[in-house]
Order: sequence, then C-alpha cells, then structure tokens
Amino acid sequence: MCFGNCARCTGYKLLVLALLCIVANILLYFPNGETRFASEHHLSKYVECLHGILGGGFLVLLPAIVLIGRHQVCCAGAGHEDCGKGCLMLSSVLAAFVGILGSGYCIIISALGLSQGPYCLTTVGRNWIYPFTESSGGYLLEYKKWSQCQEPQNIVQWNVTLFSILLVLGGIEFILCSIYIISAILRGICGLCSHHEEVGPFFRGELEKNALKCGLFRTFPVFCK
Repeated sequence: MCFGNCARCTGYKLLVLALLCIVANILLYFPNGETRFASEHHLSKYVECLHGILGGGFLVLLPAIVLIGRHQVCCAGAGHEDCGKGCLMLSSVLAAFVGILGSGYCIIISALGLSQGPYCLTTVGRNWIYPFTESSGGYLLEYKKWSQCQEPQNIVQWNVTLFSILLVLGGIEFILCSIYIISAILRGICGLCSHHEEVGPFFRGELEKNALKCGLFRTFPVFCK
C-alpha cells in the first residue's frame, strides 16, 4: 500500500477535525447566540485562550495541508526516490509534530476549562465569579448546582458541551499526528534495514553520497535513495 495515500487520508481527517475545533471555539464566545457577554468580557478566561482556533485549529491545519499536498511516496524497495521526496517526507513529519503541539494545547486548555467551570453571574451575591472553581471539576456530576449561574443562561451546559467536544477533537488530532510520526519513523528504520541488505557496498556508498548532499542521511537515511 502506498504511504502517500495513507498520508493524504490522515491529512483529510485532520482538516475536518481542525475546522470543527475552530467552529466549537467560536461558539464558546457566543453563549446562546448572544454577543454581549464577549464584548463585556463576561466569559471564562479559558475561552479567550484560542485553544480551538489556534491550537486545535490553525496549528493542525498546517500538517493537514502538508499531508494532503505531498507527492506520492511509495514503500521502500519500489524504486529509487530522489532527495526531493526525502525532504518532503521530513517536512511532513515536522508538520505533524507541530500538529501534536497544537492539539496538545487544545487538550490542556479544554481540560482546565472543564475543571474550573464557567464565569457567570450567580444567584447568590449577584456577582460575576467562578462558582465552581473550588470543586476541581466535581460540579460536572452535581447538576443541581448548575442553577447557581443565572447569566448567561445555560452557560454551564454550553461550556461543558463545547469544552468536552474540543477535548475529544484535540485528543483525536493528537493520536493521528502521533501515529503518522511513528509510522514514518518505523518505515524509515525498516527501509534502512532492507536497503543495507539489498544493495552492495559500491551502490551503498553512492547512495550515501547522494543522501549527504541533501543533508538527510544521518537523520532519515532511507529518505534519500
């Protein structure tokens, strides 16, 4: 099976997940479709961290675009590839690493947002506070306490739903990028072993010289064949 097809499949999945993260983060800014709470800065501080727009969104769009646009790179042994394809493989691995950072950021902020709870106007004291910050996430199972938040209406349900969605989406993105990097490294190692077994000393020396020209031999020897 061609490795390039797998990469493009992963890229399309990351593209969809990134767009969903952006939409979910935007919805956090407008509880019940109202804009006044964002303009009055009456939202949780974790909403403004842009973890879905920046982390799970644009930073994941980068590997998605790279993987979708990369040329077809087939399994080792199908023929000699030039250094350009090796550099393309390396760039896709680096892009996937950026995706891991972005999705990891999305996971962390989403978890913190769920743990702290929403920023709302409470029925007791009529103040804008974080009423569930001391519960360390325990409020998630104490549905009767959700009524403490008077404004925005249903803000607890709104935040819990969207932060949970972002947490799951970020987790899937993290897994996909990690699997791609691991599979690329394993492919490089297996290809290197096969490469040394199948070629003679003379051809191996020539291949090493070509790889050194593009500066990739020591890091990913099999990518420059």
